[in-house]
Amino acid sequence: MEISNLKLLNYRNYETLNLTFSPTTNIIYGKNGAGKTNIIEAIYVLALTKTFRLGNDDVVIKKGKNIAKIEGLVKTNIWNTYKIIISDQGKHIKIDNNKISKLSDYITKINVIIFHPDDLKIIKDTPMTRRKLLNIEISGINKEYVIYLNNYEKILKQRNAYLKALKENKFSNSDFLNILTEKLVEIGLKIVHIREEFVKSINQYISEYYTKITHKGVLSLNFKSEYKNKTPNQILNMYQKNISREIIMGKTLFGPQHDDIEFIIDNEPVKEFSSVGEQKNSVISFKLAEIAYIKANLNHNPILILDDLFSELDEEKVNNILNLIDTNLQTFITTTTINTVNSSMLKNAKIFHVINGKVKEEVNNGK
Repeated sequence: MEISNLKLLNYRNYETLNLTFSPTTNIIYGKNGAGKTNIIEAIYVLALTKTFRLGNDDVVIKKGKNIAKIEGLVKTNIWNTYKIIISDQGKHIKIDNNKISKLSDYITKINVIIFHPDDLKIIKDTPMTRRKLLNIEISGINKEYVIYLNNYEKILKQRNAYLKALKENKFSNSDFLNILTEKLVEIGLKIVHIREEFVKSINQYISEYYTKITHKGVLSLNFKSEYKNKTPNQILNMYQKNISREIIMGKTLFGPQHDDIEFIIDNEPVKEFSSVGEQKNSVISFKLAEIAYIKANLNHNPILILDDLFSELDEEKVNNILNLIDTNLQTFITTTTINTVNSSMLKNAKIFHVINGKVKEEVNNGK
């Protein structure tokens, strides 16, 4: 899988931009704030329709403009032109100029794995952050999961609204609540099953990568869910026993919306007992395990983006990571200086220098 060409219109600090990439390594360097990350963010948005940064999607529109466009020529099994048009009215998505109405028909097409500095919050942050990670990563490879997730959110919203109505004595009959609960459990179990299987698959690879990066420790993931190892009847009984509490609270108290994953090194939670360095290496091992999973299950490599990796880790760890990357993998690396990139990766790379929103392709003479 690769992206050979990227065109931007009114995207962040770029009025227009047209870049042609290498199928292997692409290095984008320049000072902070110049616009490096905007380029790799555009690739990510083209794949998943959402930014990995904080804020609403329409903030990507260049100041003073009312519309932004991202267009990319991407090879999956065949070459296709993907396009996203973003305005304050929402997003329009096209493949080869054919409008795509269902998100689930689009976001599994282009597989992108990204490491960026905010990823380091994954372990220390709340369960919501780790659920978001699961949702993003699984949605990119499993169309059914996207559909289940959307349906679950709709039913959860309905159920919460009905619980609030019961609390305010607007309704006295709970028959509709029972119907919603049964449907919630049915779809929720499917979501939990897919999440659990995904975590099991990642665990087949993650410790090997962690050991190769750090030369010590056994890393694994523990999937935590209130639905885990329970039958539908057991879950329904859990809701029935706690219905009074849910009505008092006016919301659903159990379900996949509380799921979490726990990073474990040598049987100890990384969040509680590990250094910042071990946390960083755990997250990167997770990303590398995803690449192996995609290659094994989808029979192709994803596109890999390493945003500012060199500022986050020491040179030895960075070199260990770079040595683990398949040379057939299209990789994008952003950095403030070309001098931090090791010679073997620089040798065959395409190099882009970003200066104040202007991008110049440089002749690569190696090191």
